Amino acid sequence: MNTETLERAPELKTERLLLRQCRLEDFEPFADMYASPYARYIGGPCSRDRAWRIFAADTGQWALLGFGPWMIELRDTGETMGLVALNKPLHFPEREIGWMVWQQHQGQGYAFEAAMKAREFAFCTLRWSTAVSYIHPENQRSIALAERLGAVLDPGAKTPNDDPDLVFRHVPGPAR
Repeated sequence: MNTETLERAPELKTERLLLRQCRLEDFEPFADMYASPYARYIGGPCSRDRAWRIFAADTGQWALLGFGPWMIELRDTGETMGLVALNKPLHFPEREIGWMVWQQHQGQGYAFEAAMKAREFAFCTLRWSTAVSYIHPENQRSIALAERLGAVLDPGAKTPNDDPDLVFRHVPGPAR
């Protein structure tokens, strides 16, 4: 697929979710998440200013790389509940499948559903041959999700900035 055709996030649907382009109004819950103690697994907690730079840089990947984040929205209510992304900022050694679900929506299978759709898009539409998920070693929920998605620990893979993250490798094929 030609990345020039993907300057914006295409809408993707699952049974319960809509994955859509990030909008300005999505920044507030994003900033709240990055200000919370939960953000310790994703480089936070951090200030609104830093959260804005992360949000804007992630969203801008669509125009620059032809892939990036989607906001996760409940199809029935339109409520925003998190973000799933195909990422490759400059400091990432490899392309990543990442996810972040607001705390009040965790434990309901939304991250799995959204990550499966993003993974399918990466492998089937963009024709990626591999991707990784960089996960903080104490983030047991994300480790379990990566494994449920079929990713396997790749101890030889490099991490962003030589962080102590675990690297879970995704390859095309069915999830577990």
